[in-house]
Amino acid sequence: MDFILMISVTLGAISFLGICFCLRWCFSISRKEDGIRSISDQRGMSLPIRVNAVDASQALSDTTECDSPPPNKDQGLFSSSFGASEKSSVLTNSGLPSYPFKDLQKATNNFTSKLGEGAFGLVFKATMPHGGTFAIKVLSSKSKQGEREFLTEVRNIHVMLHHRNLVNLMGYCAEKEQRIFVYEYMSNGSLAELLYGISLTLLLNNNTEHLSWDLRVQIAQDVARGIEYLHEGAVPPIIHRDIKSANILLDGSMRARVSDFGLSKEVSAGQVNAGIKGTFGYLDPEYISTSKYTLKSDVYSFGVLWFELVTARSPQKGLMDYVSLALLSVEGEEGWEEILDERIYGQCNLPELAAMANLAKQCVSTNSYDRPRMRDASLQLSKLGSSKFINQSRRNAPSDDSSRRDLDIGTQLPALLRLASIPEKVEV
Repeated sequence: MDFILMISVTLGAISFLGICFCLRWCFSISRKEDGIRSISDQRGMSLPIRVNAVDASQALSDTTECDSPPPNKDQGLFSSSFGASEKSSVLTNSGLPSYPFKDLQKATNNFTSKLGEGAFGLVFKATMPHGGTFAIKVLSSKSKQGEREFLTEVRNIHVMLHHRNLVNLMGYCAEKEQRIFVYEYMSNGSLAELLYGISLTLLLNNNTEHLSWDLRVQIAQDVARGIEYLHEGAVPPIIHRDIKSANILLDGSMRARVSDFGLSKEVSAGQVNAGIKGTFGYLDPEYISTSKYTLKSDVYSFGVLWFELVTARSPQKGLMDYVSLALLSVEGEEGWEEILDERIYGQCNLPELAAMANLAKQCVSTNSYDRPRMRDASLQLSKLGSSKFINQSRRNAPSDDSSRRDLDIGTQLPALLRLASIPEKVEV
């Protein structure tokens, strides 16, 4: 009996201890789970969620802490969120050759062969050892066009865009903090140089020192085709945002090409919201008032460029005021000859002039809805030079110099022209 009692007591004690151990173990597990939940809840309040490259936790509260520190402003000019593998992929897949910085430095005689200045840096003439000649654009150290924009331009703009009326990108240099574009060289310079100064290249080639009427028509057609391709041929469409005579370059055959895509933007919803950037005189009034740049804004700039092309007057020096005065005496095809560059007065086809001038007038309409699409403008310009216009008789200028002076509205109303110089660039 005693033996059985001892066994029962022992089993009871063991059972009691087992029950106590199980209860303690369950209680311990419960506390751990509560602790994990508490930690998770606390962390959940500060975990940064990436939305369009911005920490959502930071966006919600300026005082909320996030796990990763903010970017260091001293990390370098071209720091961005592009990973190293993505950078390599973009540049490699572009199919463009990479030029060593030392080679470009040597080809430009230590960057002394300056050709001009673009939207984001200086442009130099580079003569390579193998004999090739290029124009290279060195992004300024003060430029806002960082590494992301550099890679985006390589990937989305120049690699996808191939057209005879656009300046082609031939290569790049991306060593350390150097960001350099290598373009094909346009031997006849810019349209601005040809309009406002004597081109040394043209003189050496025994060409006339000024642009003939037929050549100006051809330039207008070339530029229209280039912009049309950006608007209609690119997917998504590209808005240039800085159409001007300095960005129209001419190759060895005097064919015009649109250049400098430093301000270009892709369009997905029809318009681009951006601060006011570009060149005074060419800017769309709607863009200035709304900060919204559309395809029709490029059309406006093209209209200004056409008037500049035929008048040889700078948009920064009262061009559109001059044109507005000329409109007072225009009746149908009559009167447009008053705005002509005096170097080609009496040499142009007046029906062509009237057709182009009326088109340009539509392009610079204050309301963008009244402006034509670039495709329509290009189509109308392409008809110039056809038999429809060739068969029209050319009219000669008045032979009496005094009559010519009387017809010159610039002589009649000089006080009304605002010719004060305006800074070329504006950035807000």
